[in-house]
Amino acid sequence: MAAQFTQETSARGEWVRQANHFTDRITAEGGSGFPVEPGRYRLIVSLACPWAHRSVIVRRLLGLEDVLSLGIVDPLRDERGWRFTLDPEGRDPVTGLSFLSEAYLKGDPEFAGRYTVPAVVDLRTGSVVTNDYPQISLDLSTEWTRFHRPGAPSLYPPELRADIDEVNAVVFNDINNGVYKCGFATSQQAYERSFEALFARLDEMSRRLESRRYLVGEHITEADVRLFTTLARFDAAYHGHFKCNRYKLTEMPTLWAYARDLFQTPGFGDTVDFEHIKRHYYGTHPQINPNGIVPVGPDLSGWSTPHGREVLGGSPFGDGTPPPAQ
Repeated sequence: MAAQFTQETSARGEWVRQANHFTDRITAEGGSGFPVEPGRYRLIVSLACPWAHRSVIVRRLLGLEDVLSLGIVDPLRDERGWRFTLDPEGRDPVTGLSFLSEAYLKGDPEFAGRYTVPAVVDLRTGSVVTNDYPQISLDLSTEWTRFHRPGAPSLYPPELRADIDEVNAVVFNDINNGVYKCGFATSQQAYERSFEALFARLDEMSRRLESRRYLVGEHITEADVRLFTTLARFDAAYHGHFKCNRYKLTEMPTLWAYARDLFQTPGFGDTVDFEHIKRHYYGTHPQINPNGIVPVGPDLSGWSTPHGREVLGGSPFGDGTPPPAQ
């Protein structure tokens, strides 16, 4: 059955992203009522979703796997939203949920929007605590520090936060969200505006990365995580499915080398699932791809080729170490 989703377009045909509904924070001091506690929460993600992928990468880089458990939904949704059909009997083994919507409605029985990932569920109540994807990954870096692994990198260092926030803001508007603005536009004018903004910003990021290995500072930060999750999906989904087709990622030399550099860094490429990505995008947007045909390509072998960006200096983890092999 084809999924039905709330339309998020303006009168001018522009894609307008749904606001995050659950915005409580899980903090070290617990002032919000949700203190950081090992084993209390479960991070629910789709491996197809770039917003959820951020949290998966950060969780792995920081070594929080034994502290914050992970639930993975099916890349295909039906009219009830994200499903746990990858698990035995179609239920998440920790929460007992069949659909993520159950945790949303437990938290707010009147909720009527899309059930989005990532979402953090409180195992004591079965309710969603937060689906505030930008804050989730930042809080993993800043509020869960007591449980970071030895050698965990500093992904949001205080001295770089202003610069990281500035980069994140423009990358979100024109790139992370920009591909969706292109894909879900319902007017030619809205599509073309978003298309031009997307590639102008990609060109800007390319220029920025010509002389520096990472977006901000000398090692990986939250800014790199956020750009990577869009670049990883660019040729597999956005170029064709969302009509972001001025260039492929593989035709943008600096960004392609940068993306390969990150992909080959532990915590990045080992968290990418191209099959989930393609099945989700091509299988759950009937207004864009009514036949639901999933493309065979692109060729993924290039992701493992040398990138040559070591010559720019810096190191992936700064004074830290890579996460252990999975």
